[in-house]
Amino acid sequence: MKTSTTNLISTATHCPYCGLQCAMKITRDDRAAVPARSATVEGRQFPTNRGGLCQKGWTSAELLRNPDRILTPLLRRGSRFESVSWEAALDYIAAGFQDAQRVNGADAVGMFGGGGLTNEKAYMLGKFTRVALGTSNIDYNGRWCMSSTAAAGIRSFGVDRGLPFPVTDLTGAKAILIFGGNVAETMPPFVGHLSAAANAGGLIVVDPRRTATAMRAEEGGGLHLQVQPGTDMALALGMAHIAITEGHIDRTYVDTRTKGYDEYWPEVAQWDPSRTERVTGVPVAQIRRAVEILAHAKRDEVGSFILTARGAEQHANGTDTVSAIIGLALLLGLPGNRGSGYGCITGQGNGQGGREHGQKADQLPGYRKINDPAARAHVAEVWGVDPDSLPGVGKSAYELLDSLGQPGGVKALMVHGSNIALSAPNAGHIVDRLRSLDMLVVCDFVMSETAAMADVVLPVLQWAEEEGTLTSLEGRVLRRRRAVAAPEGPRSELEVWQELAVRLNQPAHRFPTEPQVVFDELRRASKGGIADYSGVTYQRLDDGEAVHWPCPDTGEGNTPHPGTPRLFLDAFATSDGRAAFVSIAYGGQTEPLDNEFPLLAITGRVLAHYQSGAQTRRIRELSDAAGEMFVQAHPDTAERCGLRNGDLAQLVSRRGTTQARVHCDETMRLDTVFIPFHYPDAERANLITNPALDPTSRMPEFKVSAVRLENAT
Repeated sequence: MKTSTTNLISTATHCPYCGLQCAMKITRDDRAAVPARSATVEGRQFPTNRGGLCQKGWTSAELLRNPDRILTPLLRRGSRFESVSWEAALDYIAAGFQDAQRVNGADAVGMFGGGGLTNEKAYMLGKFTRVALGTSNIDYNGRWCMSSTAAAGIRSFGVDRGLPFPVTDLTGAKAILIFGGNVAETMPPFVGHLSAAANAGGLIVVDPRRTATAMRAEEGGGLHLQVQPGTDMALALGMAHIAITEGHIDRTYVDTRTKGYDEYWPEVAQWDPSRTERVTGVPVAQIRRAVEILAHAKRDEVGSFILTARGAEQHANGTDTVSAIIGLALLLGLPGNRGSGYGCITGQGNGQGGREHGQKADQLPGYRKINDPAARAHVAEVWGVDPDSLPGVGKSAYELLDSLGQPGGVKALMVHGSNIALSAPNAGHIVDRLRSLDMLVVCDFVMSETAAMADVVLPVLQWAEEEGTLTSLEGRVLRRRRAVAAPEGPRSELEVWQELAVRLNQPAHRFPTEPQVVFDELRRASKGGIADYSGVTYQRLDDGEAVHWPCPDTGEGNTPHPGTPRLFLDAFATSDGRAAFVSIAYGGQTEPLDNEFPLLAITGRVLAHYQSGAQTRRIRELSDAAGEMFVQAHPDTAERCGLRNGDLAQLVSRRGTTQARVHCDETMRLDTVFIPFHYPDAERANLITNPALDPTSRMPEFKVSAVRLENAT
C-alpha cells in the first residue's frame, strides 16, 4: 500500500522494534539523491497502537541514514577488517563450513538466529541449516525471551501463542494483573489498553521495582505488589490458595474445562497467606485484594486478565513460575472465555512468528517438533528431501554457545540478528567461547559488539528495505513493506543463503530469494501444524484483512478461513480439550545470598533503548535520553556499601563484574538493585548474570543474580 503526492511516496508498514508491531507510515522524497535520507515516520491508525508510537518508533528513520551502516563484506586480516567482494566473502565462508564439517562432522557448524527476523527469513534459516548444512546446531535469541511461557502454555493449553486474544480485548477490561512487565517503558502504546483497568483501580503490577507501570497502577487506586526478586511463583501459589479457600474459584469452569486440579491442590494448600507474605514480602492484605479484584471482575463480566512478561519468565524455574500463574488464571475461569484470559506480552519484533517456523533447536515449521516422524515426513516432502536426511534435536541457545570451540562442539558459527557478546548470560565466558571458534560469521547492518569479533561480516538489509511478514504478540500476521531502496552493497539474508547453498552443492531453486515465494512455501510447510499459516496470503494481508493464526487453507473455491483471533473459546488444544493444571513445587531462589554477595541484582530495559542497544545507541536522541549505564539502589543500600548518588560503582557476582553510575531511589527494596542491559564493554549487565537453565525451556536465569555493590574508583 503506497500513496504518492507529487514526489512524496508513502508506504504503510510496521515498526522495527517490539512485538506490539505499531503501524507506521514511511514517507520519502523520490527526488532526493538518496531517498532514505529524506525518510520520515509517522504513526497510523491500527488496533494495537491507535496511531501512537514510542520514542524508538518516532526515531526509527534515523537508522536508515545512520553513518555506521556497513556497506561491503568485511574480512578480518589480523586485527583489522578489509573490504572484499561478495564472491570472495561467500567463498571464504563456504570453505570454512566445509573444512569444519570434514574434520569434525556435520554438527561442527552452528547457526544462531534472532526474534527480529521476518517469518520468511526465520523459515529459510531453519531450512538452510538442516538441508544445506545438515547440522542440528541451530537456535536463536528468542530462547532467552519467551521459551518458558511457550513451554508452560503448551503443557497447559496445548499451544503457545503470546496473546490468544486480540490486544483490543484488554481495552475495556476493569481488572488486569501483570506479572513482571514494565510496558510503560518497553512498549508505551500498549499502556493505552490498560487505561480502563487503571482508572477503575483494577490494574495490578507485580514487580520488585516501582516502575512507571506500577506507578500508573497506584495512581488509579490499583496495586503494586513489590515482590522479592525471584518469588513470583510463591506469590502465584499464595494467590491461588486465597482464591480456593476464600470462595473465588470458578468451580463450574474447573470441573468442565480443566484437568489435574486434585494433583495441583496439595502444593497450593501449603501456601497460606502468612507464609506467602513471609517469602515474597508482599503484605497479605494486598495479596487478598488482588485476588478479589480479578475474581469480582470475572464474576461481573467486566473484563479480567492475567499477563506475564520477562520478569516472571527469565528464571531457571521460569516454566514452573508461569505454570503457577496459569493455574491461578484457571482457578478464576479466565482462559478461553470472551472478556477474560491469560496471555504473555511478547518482547521482540517477531518474537511470536520467529519461534514458529524452524529456527529453534527442536522445531520444524508450523510449530512442529523435529523428533516427530509425521512432522519430518511432511516438511521433508515440501523441501524435496529424504526425511532421514534431516538432523535431530540440537543444542539450546546457551548450550550451543557454551560448546563453541570445544571438543565435540561447534567450530564455525554464523549469527543473524543477534548481538551475543552483550545478550548472552555470563557474557564474559561466552565471549571467550566466541574467540575460540575457527570461524565466526555475522550478518548485520551495523558493527555490533559481536560483529566486531567476527572473521567475516556480511552487510544485510534493514527493516524498511525489505519485504516480508511478521507476527505480532497477538498472533496476527502483518506485512512488512519495502519503503526505501537499499544502498548499493547490502543484500538480503535470503540471497546470502542461496549463494552459500549453491557453494555447498545444493540446487539454487531449493532456496528462493523472493519473499513472497518463500512465504508461499512456508504456508505449505506449516499446513496442518499448530501454527498453520496455509490460508494466509500476501494478497489477503495487502487487502487489509486481519488474519490471526491458525488460518488453514480451506481449498479452491471455498470461502477463505477468517483466521483465529481468539483461541480456546470452544476447547483447548489438548488431547481432550481441557486445560491442564500443573502441579509444581517452589524451590526457592536459584542463587543464595551470603555475606560476600548480599544483594539481589535484577536486569531490565529502559524507555529509550531496545535489546542490546546495537541500534538505539547509534541514535543520538535515544542515547541522550537514556543517559549512561546506571545501577538503581535505595539510598540506605548505597550508603551501607560506601556509595552515594552519582558515584561510579561496580557490581560483582560469582561470574564477573560490571560498572555503573549509582542512581539512588527511595522506592527500591533494600535488598535489591536494578541495572539495564543495553550497554557495552565494561558496562555489560550480562557479565554478572547466571547461566543456570530452566530444565524444560532451557531459559537462563537472567533476572536475579547475587551481587555485592562497591566503589569503582
